[in-house]
Amino acid sequence: MSDHSLSRRSFLVATGGLAGLAASGAPVFAALAKPASPVTLNVVDVAGNLALTQKAIDNYRKAKPDWVSRITFSKAPAPELPGKLKAQQDANSVDIDLVLTGTDALAAGIDQKLWVELMPAHAADLPKLQDIYLPPAWAMQSLAQGQGVVVTYYPSGPLFEYAPERVKTVPKTAEELLAWAKANPKRFMYARPANSGPGRTFLMGLPYILGDADPMDPIKGWDKTWAYLKELGETIESYPTGTTPTMKALGEGSVDMIASTTGWDINPRVLGVVPKSAEVFAVKGFKWVTDAHYMCIPKGVKPEKLAVVLDLMNFLLMPEQQAYAYDEGYFYPGPAVKNVPLSMAPKESQDALKEFGRPAYDKLIADNPTVLPLPADKMVAAFRKWDEEVGSRKGK
Repeated sequence: MSDHSLSRRSFLVATGGLAGLAASGAPVFAALAKPASPVTLNVVDVAGNLALTQKAIDNYRKAKPDWVSRITFSKAPAPELPGKLKAQQDANSVDIDLVLTGTDALAAGIDQKLWVELMPAHAADLPKLQDIYLPPAWAMQSLAQGQGVVVTYYPSGPLFEYAPERVKTVPKTAEELLAWAKANPKRFMYARPANSGPGRTFLMGLPYILGDADPMDPIKGWDKTWAYLKELGETIESYPTGTTPTMKALGEGSVDMIASTTGWDINPRVLGVVPKSAEVFAVKGFKWVTDAHYMCIPKGVKPEKLAVVLDLMNFLLMPEQQAYAYDEGYFYPGPAVKNVPLSMAPKESQDALKEFGRPAYDKLIADNPTVLPLPADKMVAAFRKWDEEVGSRKGK
């Protein structure tokens, strides 16, 4: 499937050919009312999600020119978005129609009541999500509390990535990781969890690895985790505000080991930011802390645009469009819905994953349990505590 073409099935759905699909037994997506005239949509990405969805969003614009005339894209750091949205809402001048976000800004938006309620208010305007999602993606949907819709999914981590030519003894446990960091000061790094997938996955995965009292209660149940992070912090020079600087540091040789995930391992090696030779490991007791990206609609979106955004959501959840989520491994695997094999992805995605993917991931995913990230209120609390008690000790 080329970047600029639509399969017959996606074209049928995009142009309202739902009756035939219903007769064939395929899942029927919502049929929303067309706007009086085409609208312009403004999409803001705070998760790097456009790498996975922008081609599919462009496909929607091409398939439905009578619904949408233009789509603009912009990116922002996740911690900055809630304040910006709140200011627009207070001024009654919201100019953001769709937000693509990870669990970080999703949680902050739920906490600050920034999002339009989608479930159950708009359940009839969307697919029956439980029927189409992979089971872990459906589990991740619960974190949205009805205020977002999962668009992409991956098992995430926590994993650790290292330069094998510089790290000769690979840690097997959290204790050995700490000992390695102490023996090699300033050579381990991870980014601020509030704006980093690997950073927050490391943060939320540690309580399981360390056997903390309650992995889902960062305030009362993470005594071992907070003590470990503070001790580890004594060996860390700084915490970057995002993941990319950690990858560059590993690639340039200024650090030897970083926190990572499946996608953050694969994609920077595809791009040449990190050498192809970099390796990864998980420590004893590890569980996958799953991750997802969500589509959220800010409160204050104009009514004539709401139906179009909901229609776009339907389109992005179709298997043909989900296949673009394989990308070049950024969110590996990527698709949130069932029956989207890699063979459906564009050739460049298939080629990148053939060369830079890791067959060992299949076994690691099969052999280790998955757990959900923290719910919104607990995640906000965990980020705050990390900022105050761990991150504040270093210049960020």
